[in-house]
Parts: sequence; C-alpha cells; structure tokens
Amino acid sequence: MNKFMQNMKAFMADEEGLTVVEYVVGAGLLVIALGTVFSQWGTTISTELSSVFGSSS
Repeated sequence: MNKFMQNMKAFMADEEGLTVVEYVVGAGLLVIALGTVFSQWGTTISTELSSVFGSSS
C-alpha cells in the first residue's frame, strides 16, 4: 500500500500532464468561440442576402 501512495503522490505532483490538459481545454474553448462567431455571422449574412434578393422579386 505504501508504494501505491508514493505513486499517487508522484502523479499528483507531476505537472507536465496538466500543461497538455490546459492546452486542450484552451483549444476547445477557442473552437467553441470561433464556431459561435461564425455561426452568428452566417445568420446575419443569410438574413441580409435574403432581404436584398427577396425584395427584388
């Protein structure tokens, strides 16, 4: 059991894996933010184009 506790303490003290997790979380948040922005722009552009081309017919 002592070896298990030593391994757990070493695992918790190791910060190298934490850096990778931080980068993955940051990249995920960036993808979500960009997806939201481009989704909003797509909706706005679609609405504007519909009003421009819809009114001429």
